[in-house]
Amino acid sequence: MSGFLFVVPPLVGHINPAVGVAAELAARGHRVAWVCADAGLLRRLAGPQARVFPCAGTAEGERPADLRGAEALKFLWEWFLVPLADAMAPGVRAAVDDFRPDVVVADQQAFAGALVAERLGLPWATSATTSAEFGGAYDGIPKVAEWLRDRLTELRERIGDPAGTADPRFSPYLTLAFTTPELAGPTDRPAVRYVGPSISERPVADGFPWEWLDPSRERVLVSLGTANADVGGRFLAECVAAVRERAHRVQALVADPGSTLPPAADDKDLLILPSLPQLPLLERVDAVVCHAGHNTVCESLWHGVPLVVAPIRDDQPVIAGQVVDAGAGVRVRFGRVTAPRLGEALDTVLYEPGPRTAAARIRTAFRAAGGAPAAATHLERLAADPHARRADEQAD
Repeated sequence: MSGFLFVVPPLVGHINPAVGVAAELAARGHRVAWVCADAGLLRRLAGPQARVFPCAGTAEGERPADLRGAEALKFLWEWFLVPLADAMAPGVRAAVDDFRPDVVVADQQAFAGALVAERLGLPWATSATTSAEFGGAYDGIPKVAEWLRDRLTELRERIGDPAGTADPRFSPYLTLAFTTPELAGPTDRPAVRYVGPSISERPVADGFPWEWLDPSRERVLVSLGTANADVGGRFLAECVAAVRERAHRVQALVADPGSTLPPAADDKDLLILPSLPQLPLLERVDAVVCHAGHNTVCESLWHGVPLVVAPIRDDQPVIAGQVVDAGAGVRVRFGRVTAPRLGEALDTVLYEPGPRTAAARIRTAFRAAGGAPAAATHLERLAADPHARRADEQAD
């Protein structure tokens, strides 16, 4: 029996993929524990029985709505990711001392997990909940790539091994990629294992009106994720207008966590709620309109559902590009799209065969990749070899 310590940021989209892997390891008899700055969120997603070690942390907070590209990335790192790593590091170190894991499983944005493990000489695996950086998204922007390296070097000097050389976003032992090349494309990074999405059961609140779904019409799920409630009002309103124009053949379920839309009481065409049971709905909808968040994209394609993607920031433009390149969806401009353009995009993914065929192809690849059980097996193999050779050492 081995011990696995999962180190994750307090972000739903980063915790959910790890939950399925941790549950699989626990079912195989291994010890599993977590380090997260929000123990309540972690237990809500992983279950009340989850063993969570406390640590300090910072909330992601709101970002200026007009930030895009390199400026948005810089803001994310300076105001969230780097402070989060500094805050988490003492708690991660204490958890390692107490739990004595064989392997640390560090989320790609929880730098403290990788750097503390490196400092202590522990093998560590990366949980890569987005594939945006696999293709070197910032390699073509030298100043941005250099700025990122400098921030990581400074972090390593504070909380890691100053003599270390590994990029904490990509473990030289094992990087679990919750996607496949059919969507993300190939990568030349060593030690990457494509396992496809980690889909696990999630609690569903009672009272959802399943009888509202009309089997005679196409059904569309609209969601901008949990972190974009402050910027989504205009876009959601355009989605509503596009659906209204197609109400004779389309229903839409709209997640509106910020309550930016007027209520749609007793409306047979639109169901607007603060949150939606996404996974069970994906078994019943015909298309998804979203912000190109990695989890929403992969969960949709796991079910063979084509997408209209409207990236907002961070890795979303890269993921949107992957969807379009794979033929599984249509991209629209989040800040400028109109109801007519959204309607055209919806018509394409609902009625043209190409996007649905591509989505089905990716679904097949995702399910063949193995998901959480495959990820757990890779972690077991790493734990079983206490002298595991790093990929960068094997290349020497």
